[in-house]
Amino acid sequence: MTDKITIEIDGRDCEAAPGEMIIAVADREGISIPRFCYHKKLSIAANCRMCLVEAEQGGRPFPKPVPACATPVGNGLKVWTRSPKAIEAQKGTMEFLLINHPLDCPICDQGGECELQDVAMGYGGDVSRFSERKRVVEDEDLGPLIATDMTRCIQCTRCVRFAAEVAGVRELGATGRGEDMRIGTFVGQAVTHELSGNVIDLCPVGALTSKPFRFTARPWELSGIDGIAPHDGLGSNIRLHVRRNRIMRVHPRDNEAVNETWISDRDRFGYAGLESDDRLTAPMVKEEGVWREIGWSDALELAAKRLKGADPAETGWLLAPNATLEELYLAQRIARDLGCANIDHRLRQQDFRADAADPLVPTLGLPVAELERQKAVLLVGSDIRQEQPLLAHRLRKAALAGATVCCVNPLKLNLNHPASQLVGTPAAMLDDLAAIAKSLDARGSSALNDLIGAAEPTEAHAEAASALREAGEQEAVVLLGALAATHPDYSLIKVLAHAIAAAAGCRVGYLPAAANSVGAYLAGAHPDRLPGAKPSEAPGRSVAAMLDGSLKTLVLWGFEPDRDLVDAAGAAEALGEAEFVIACSAFRGPGLDSAADLMLPIGAFAETSGTFVNANGTWQRFQGAVPPPGEARPGWKVLRVFGNLLDLNGFEYRDGAEVQSELAALCAEVQYDANAPRGDCEAEPTSPARAGLTRIGNIPVYALDPLTRRSAPLQEVPLARGEFAVYLHPAQAAEDGFGPGTLLYAQQGKSGVRIRVILDDHVPMGCARIPGGLPGGETLGPLMGPISLERVKNP
Repeated sequence: MTDKITIEIDGRDCEAAPGEMIIAVADREGISIPRFCYHKKLSIAANCRMCLVEAEQGGRPFPKPVPACATPVGNGLKVWTRSPKAIEAQKGTMEFLLINHPLDCPICDQGGECELQDVAMGYGGDVSRFSERKRVVEDEDLGPLIATDMTRCIQCTRCVRFAAEVAGVRELGATGRGEDMRIGTFVGQAVTHELSGNVIDLCPVGALTSKPFRFTARPWELSGIDGIAPHDGLGSNIRLHVRRNRIMRVHPRDNEAVNETWISDRDRFGYAGLESDDRLTAPMVKEEGVWREIGWSDALELAAKRLKGADPAETGWLLAPNATLEELYLAQRIARDLGCANIDHRLRQQDFRADAADPLVPTLGLPVAELERQKAVLLVGSDIRQEQPLLAHRLRKAALAGATVCCVNPLKLNLNHPASQLVGTPAAMLDDLAAIAKSLDARGSSALNDLIGAAEPTEAHAEAASALREAGEQEAVVLLGALAATHPDYSLIKVLAHAIAAAAGCRVGYLPAAANSVGAYLAGAHPDRLPGAKPSEAPGRSVAAMLDGSLKTLVLWGFEPDRDLVDAAGAAEALGEAEFVIACSAFRGPGLDSAADLMLPIGAFAETSGTFVNANGTWQRFQGAVPPPGEARPGWKVLRVFGNLLDLNGFEYRDGAEVQSELAALCAEVQYDANAPRGDCEAEPTSPARAGLTRIGNIPVYALDPLTRRSAPLQEVPLARGEFAVYLHPAQAAEDGFGPGTLLYAQQGKSGVRIRVILDDHVPMGCARIPGGLPGGETLGPLMGPISLERVKNP
């Protein structure tokens, strides 16, 4: 840039941009200035005054020390951070901050990594001149994740600014003035935002600490190991803190291209699920309906014998999309070497008619950091705050910067930024997308043209279309989420999304449902993809086709069939009809106990090395931090031994890095282009507008995967509309004669469940929202599909 200026800090010439704050320039130059309230990602408050420095401009000294965080640079500026005048001001500020601070460092969880301790060592006195009684502040109950000791609070307001500016939910605030200022919730409720745990890292003292970690270890007892979050498709960079082979807590690692400096609560507290009582710690076999433990050799020999003797055409491999790249690659290698192409990871998808037309690797379509710079976003079928918390943060930044955000969903979303929402039944979603496409004069297959031709665009559709067209290729994107993937006409939704993007001249992006959804395409864990994301000449069966009841042998890897499949009841029936089911899992559960005949224990998150490929195709490798419990083994090692027992060639891997290198060579020429569908789709709509109710089965933020569902702190978070119930629009409930709390029998297909009514105006007329992934839904059918509700006569 040509408008840079030069200032002087402690006698050193430093380059700066006009208007930049002194503290930012000093940080970039490695010059330390003490601070408490300043944070590079938050607005400037300048209320702690710890960063006072001496300065002059144009030869004229400032009359008093100035806060480095709130003083912009200018021509001729000279700054002294260590002059006698600056040191005196900083020591005076430190003395005031310590006046009311309790002397409880020995019992404070922040002790040993406390910013106040560190700064006090350099700027505090060894004797206090304050002889009056210290104030005491009543602690706040912020919920199961954040512990409070508010007497320690120095009113830096980082937590308040984070809630307002980053989280977008004003859950925290300051009341009172001076030493009577208090930080707390306005209405006495828990802090439940999906990013709330970041205030633990932001707090420079011990006022806000991790409640699950509280009093369990001291910071100097912990070893830090880099890791990658195993839940959503972002792949947040994290730091695992370990003591005595146990994960004690998780903190974020800075990576501006991925998660900036934040992580979601799901990534921060999900580790608690590793301590679950239902960890699978030894191989088990079911004999006459009774489970018993067996040795690894016997278990693997039994599995190998069954797979060798099975007809490949009647065998299927269902793989969790948060398995490591190495596990996915080795699993599909074994399956294909045995002649079986029935391999899939898309567990919560029910429409596969567009497989042959899909992009080879459906990714976000743009770098993660570019999402916040978009001028127009069309979000289709995604409760983005629940599905992708940190991508939702990026989208919020775009919206606050003036981007036009339009959402097409079967539910009204609780967004924390401006957006227009087109909410309707699943059939209406197709109509809304067709109307936007018609506003853009989009064209496609004959079936698509019929759908577009019948559309009747409104002003809202025209505005969304205009915003996409005006923003153009580099500043507009159409994003498809997890709710879209559960749609019975997902094929048409994808085709419409690509048609809209082509007509508007913008990009298409897919929001991956899990940590390694993109990696599964690269590994070949797909019926129509070979390793390296190459199309297969002989495609196998999709998830839906594998669970039609015709397969005799099934391998389930890393998931629970009663929680993680799009049709729990249908899956239970299909698995019950299979002759032999092998389940490789870190956990036991009712679904696996019922479905499986053989269970093999594998390592969970942090217990194995591996690689995840995030939403925009970035490969991120990590090492295991702790050993798996009991007899459990890392999944890739189990598969390596399995391959040798099956007499397959090329399974002499010494470590997981060799597996990754082999796959990386096959992926050397992969193009991560989500905007390149391989063809068109002639699918006809299967969800026309009709009488009756349609179930909308979203997955709550803390029910995404087996690990999250077993994290006790996360399960204690009181989420609004997060319990297992049937949520109906008040007008819909009144029309059907139901009231709040009415006990109903919800039926899909042959089975159903008793469930109570909760009124919710976020659900459109004609729909009933019943969340998936929660206990109680095992006997229900597809997450999105027809459902009937009847009042229970004798509750």
